[in-house]
Amino acid sequence: MKYRTFGKTGEELSVLGLDTLKLPNFKNTSKNGEADEILNYAIENGINIIDTAYSYYSFKDYENGSSEKYIGDFLDENSYRNEVFISTKLPSHLIASEKNMHEIFEKQLENLKTDHIDFYQLQNLNEKYWNMYKENGGLEFMDDLIADGLVKHMGFSSNTEMDMIVDITDDYDKWEFAETELSYITERYQSGLQGVEYMSSLGLGMMIREPLKGGALINSLPNEAKELWELIDEKRTPLELSFDYLFDKREVNTVLVGSENLSQMKQLIEIASNSDADCLSPDSRDLIHEIVWELREMRGNDCTECTHCLPCPQGVNIPAVFREYNIAKPLNNPNACALQYFTLEDGTRADSCIHCEECHRFCTQMIDISKNMEEIEEFFKTAKGF
Repeated sequence: MKYRTFGKTGEELSVLGLDTLKLPNFKNTSKNGEADEILNYAIENGINIIDTAYSYYSFKDYENGSSEKYIGDFLDENSYRNEVFISTKLPSHLIASEKNMHEIFEKQLENLKTDHIDFYQLQNLNEKYWNMYKENGGLEFMDDLIADGLVKHMGFSSNTEMDMIVDITDDYDKWEFAETELSYITERYQSGLQGVEYMSSLGLGMMIREPLKGGALINSLPNEAKELWELIDEKRTPLELSFDYLFDKREVNTVLVGSENLSQMKQLIEIASNSDADCLSPDSRDLIHEIVWELREMRGNDCTECTHCLPCPQGVNIPAVFREYNIAKPLNNPNACALQYFTLEDGTRADSCIHCEECHRFCTQMIDISKNMEEIEEFFKTAKGF
């Protein structure tokens, strides 16, 4: 396993980290079950960062703390607590006051069976949640945790626009790391690569999630994209190139992964062990850009997110809906963006469209928005687990 310095935290993190929510059956795993086996192998082979969460999102029927409880029990039973860093998140959709934040945090320490959390995040920050934190004592809450030694390093997770990333990092001077999404297909998605480079320039450690877009970049590539692999001068599988795209970037410190089985985890660790910063040739980087352009040609529509269609009388966030659809559609895989799509606020997704067509006259790309909304609603209905 290889390690990189995690920004201004100064901690040495393995280039692969474990995403608990992407382990098999983490909620109901019995001792020595499949998830236990994967975790044991990963830790014994050098992975030293585990990312978990107090709860999933409001549309999931998970017991609060289920992921943390599993990790807390596993680390305690196997005496691994001192071998790994724990990263977890304050669930933004559940907070209501500074007192409420402290109550949730105490429950998280209990779930994880620990007296401190190494990397603590405010979860899924956007304009709404960030303003809510500031108005409800969130900055003071974070200061208290750091001062009391209950949190070693404070950070946030976000997949928002670049201007919001600037606001978040400007408003609080104790951030030490951030978790965000990045893959070669999402390089220009929201803050994307620009955001990673910007936050890294501020000294923040960068933790990357969704390197494979829910597996879509290895399981759902269309034939037109697959044909481009034959042109590469360095033979790599889609899986290898997806990870090497990230490891190639010095700004990326650790990439969070799950695994369906032990064999896959072994494969991921082998790829990580054979990769390094600047591992891609110029030809390989060019190939990645060609694949992205090929996929862009297959997207659902030509939305440029100009926002001229807003505000929608029904509250549908048309550009955001199109954004998720245009990434998932070329891969013919709704799960590639289902998490992001269903975390759009209720009332802003495609199913709230009443097909009034008021937006049509404002669309600079002359998109049949009403028809597209019908297609998008049906497309995401087939996502598994949502």
